Order: sequence, then structure tokens, then C-alpha cells
Amino acid sequence: MRILATNDDGIYAPGLWCLVRALTQVGEVVVVAPDREQSGVGTSVTLHHPVRVRDIRSPVRRVRCYAIEGTPADSVILALGVLLDDKVDLVVSGINEGPNLGSDVLISGTVSAALQGYLQGIPSIAISVGAMENIHFDGAARLAAVMARMIEAKALPREILLNINLPNLPQDQIQGIEITQLGHKSYGDEIKERHYGARRLFWIVRGRLELEPEEGWELEEGTDIWALLRNRISITPLHSDLTSAAALSTLKQLSNAIFQDLGKPPE
Repeated sequence: MRILATNDDGIYAPGLWCLVRALTQVGEVVVVAPDREQSGVGTSVTLHHPVRVRDIRSPVRRVRCYAIEGTPADSVILALGVLLDDKVDLVVSGINEGPNLGSDVLISGTVSAALQGYLQGIPSIAISVGAMENIHFDGAARLAAVMARMIEAKALPREILLNINLPNLPQDQIQGIEITQLGHKSYGDEIKERHYGARRLFWIVRGRLELEPEEGWELEEGTDIWALLRNRISITPLHSDLTSAAALSTLKQLSNAIFQDLGKPPE
């Protein structure tokens, strides 16, 4: 089995190499990852300037390693299109420092890297731990190896994209696994403004998802957030169809009226 490992925390992130060590017990692993942290860049692809690629000395024996001066999506696109001659059987992105839950998957570099593999017909997994410090990577690494073996045994569909989040606990304290849907709580963005003479500069600071329930926040059972709050692993199957079924029905009913209004002269 040939596995592409990547991330959005950068080529030297400890979670990536904990993941790689576990996956080498399953098959051949090649690492292609950004040369620096690229959290929150979503599906961004570098289009307006060249992308540099460097060979990196791997801390794990017999693992080829490339650093990409670009985004997580760039890393997977270049890996599958240029850097790897033979086919890839699985793409694994992580282990991310911090959770990727709810609507955050839309801007997550970790999930985006896995999405690029999925869009090219390769089973893909994004895996994260719900903490930013003192992180227990070992359980996530072992779980990634378990899922890789299931994919190798064809126990899961080839066209699959999984977003996995683990609570930051030793394995013997994790309460189980839930197969979940995305929750509806999003991260809050903060805008910081600075004045330099007549210039105004702004920094968009990505907030962290607080996993403690807030007043007025109804926690929906069966979501990824609900699972993590119960010290359980969340496995959420994703797909690329973002069509809203509810809005589709309404818009179909209004489509004739929209077209008629389009033909009317402006008032």
C-alpha cells in the first residue's frame, strides 16, 4: 500500500511525523507537505507565481520527504501530479493540532489537503486532535493506521473522504467512537486594527472553537462537536456536493418568476 502523508501545520510539525511512523507499519509512506504553517488557508491553490519544491531529509527511515512552498492543496496536487510516479492508495492529512469541526472544515487546510486526494478518486482522511498544547498524538496515529488497513482490505468505499477528530486524552480514557455529521457552531474571527500615520492596517485573527457549551447554544446530538464533548472520537464522512436540498426546492418554485423579472426593463 502506498500512502501520501501531508498536513497544514508544516513539514516539521510533530503530529505529522507521529502519523508517518504509524503509517509505515501499514505501507510505503511519502511525505509532501507545506514548508511552514498554513492553517486556515482552506482550498487555496497557488496560481500566480511558481511553487518551489525541496527534498527534505526525513527523520523516519525509508520515507521520501518533500517541502512545498505553498498550501496544503498545492502539496497534494504536486504530489499526485508530478512528484510521485506510481499510484497512491491513500491520502492522510494530519495529525492536526486543534480540532476541525463543523463549518470550519470549509477553511481547514487539513481537510482541504484530504479533499484534493478525494477529488482525484483516492480514499482520503483528515485527522485532528482537539487541543493546541500537550497533545496526545499516539491514539490518532494508531487510529490512522487502523483506517489505512481497512482501506487496504477494501472494507471501505474507494470514494471516501473522512474527517476524524479525537479528544485530547490517553487512549484508555477515550469513551468510544461516533459516526457523526458536521455541527453548526463556527469559529469567530477577530479583526485587529493598527494605525501607522495615515495608514490603517488590519489583521484577521482566526478564533478558536470553544468546546464548552454556551448559554443559548443548543448542542445537537450526533454531531462532531457533540461527540468530542463526550470524550468520544468523531468520524464524519464528507463529500464535495455542497448543494442545499432545502434551498433547491424553494428556488425551483421561484425560477420562472426570477426569469420573468430578468426580462423586465429596469425601473
